[in-house]
Amino acid sequence: MRRVILYIAASLDGYIAGENGGIDWLDSEAAPDDAGNGYEAFLREIDTIVMGYNTYRQVTEELSPGKWVYAGKKTYVLTHRDIANLPEIQFVCQPVERLIETLQQEDGKGIWICGGAKIIHPLLQQNLIDEFRITIIPILLGRGIPLFGALDCQISLQLISTQKNGNLLELTYRRRAQEKEGK
Repeated sequence: MRRVILYIAASLDGYIAGENGGIDWLDSEAAPDDAGNGYEAFLREIDTIVMGYNTYRQVTEELSPGKWVYAGKKTYVLTHRDIANLPEIQFVCQPVERLIETLQQEDGKGIWICGGAKIIHPLLQQNLIDEFRITIIPILLGRGIPLFGALDCQISLQLISTQKNGNLLELTYRRRAQEKEGK
């Protein structure tokens, strides 16, 4: 079965976006070019990306206008909007849990949960995230959109690795084996 990986950046105080959804702070502490880049290695592990419409909009309008940065990867954007599919981007209107369960049964590499919070939360509740790769940006936002928010369950994780990339810290966790088996 394909691995489902949450790979995301968060502020040191646990936010993935500012109070109004802004992500301009992400570039404020970018790792220097010679610091090593776990992101490039990560991209080789996945072939499928799942994101919500707000994340899609931020990627296409704020982070990389005019250029699709995930070329070569099949991307699913969850939305209620009626948007025509693009060659590598499929706009879908279904519960994220159902999409992930379908994708896990298909052949392929890892599945990247790119964001945002509305996509992550139901996957946590249904025990569908296998690995958590969180890059800590050394900034305190004070308020905003939390990485996880309130959960109805406790989730035990095991630290797999830490990697310092310039001023950033990437933490990799996996669910403890007994938690996955109890799904």
